[in-house]
Amino acid sequence: MKYPPRFPGARWFTALVLACGVFSPVSAAAVPSARVLEARRIWDAGKHNAFTDLVQWRGRWWCTFREAEAHVGGDGAIQVLESADGAKWESVARITEKDIDLRDPKFSVTPDGRLMIVCGGSVYLGTKVLQGRQPRVLFSADGRQWTPPALVLEEGDWLWRVTWHEGVAYGASYRQGAPRPDGTREESWQLNLHSSRDGLRWERVTTLAVDGRPNETTLRFEPDGRMVAMVRREAGDTLGWFGVSVPPFKEWKWTATGHRFGGPNFVRAPDGGWIVCTRDHTKPSPVNGKGVSTLVARLGADGKLQPLATLPSGGDTSYAGLAWHPDGQLWVSYYSSHEGKSAIYLAKLVME
Repeated sequence: MKYPPRFPGARWFTALVLACGVFSPVSAAAVPSARVLEARRIWDAGKHNAFTDLVQWRGRWWCTFREAEAHVGGDGAIQVLESADGAKWESVARITEKDIDLRDPKFSVTPDGRLMIVCGGSVYLGTKVLQGRQPRVLFSADGRQWTPPALVLEEGDWLWRVTWHEGVAYGASYRQGAPRPDGTREESWQLNLHSSRDGLRWERVTTLAVDGRPNETTLRFEPDGRMVAMVRREAGDTLGWFGVSVPPFKEWKWTATGHRFGGPNFVRAPDGGWIVCTRDHTKPSPVNGKGVSTLVARLGADGKLQPLATLPSGGDTSYAGLAWHPDGQLWVSYYSSHEGKSAIYLAKLVME
């Protein structure tokens, strides 16, 4: 199905939603299944290894994640691995900042070809109580030498992932509710869309009208220029939302997915649809039958998830990086504790 010519405007946006649905339509007959070819542990050197991302850059594979004492607290380090073939991985950078827990590193590639990492910078000072946070960005020309973490946005923000489109970086940053005199916080959280031309200086585009404590958000783009958002929510019914918007990305159409998210990510499939990876609260681990697992799914035209495969996973798990291999396989980095220790895994899937 072809979309109308791209231009901003509420009238076009409304017509598009009514005529075509919110997302890239795929007929039920076209929905594929997926087969996991392998899922291999690639790193477990840290006490707690988690929150991954994956990219193929300059002909090689790069995986990044947090290495720390536990899921929360301590001073987490960013680990960067490099591989020529996805089988043998080498640590090429381990990035730390004094008294800062560097969390949730996410890759992107800048318009001038550098590798960029955005991450959270949380302050715990030896406790498990969050005392402050502010996002950081880092850049590298070779994947091995990185600029020092540079603070962006403001204290209290968390810029969770960055996506570049036509020379501009976009990211959604969430903030917790304002503090009360008794030390608690207001129930409402705020999710703001920001843009930048250099990854260092950011401007607020709009506040996204998502309730239920919106937080971790991944942004992607349709070929016609529409922006698509996948948002985790932690209050109300806790079910994740998908949203779509046309330039200048100030008006949004939201769809409830019926699925709770955790570490949400999605990537365009070769046939034009979207493949999603997230924590699955509806299906326990296929390995030990307990807790949650990590799900690979298709995003239907109605905004609902159509499960494709459950990765070997369980316990503390999810936060996937997604990349297509040139031979058509989907490579997925993720973390899981189904084998006891929280470790980093690489799964390879084929769509059938």
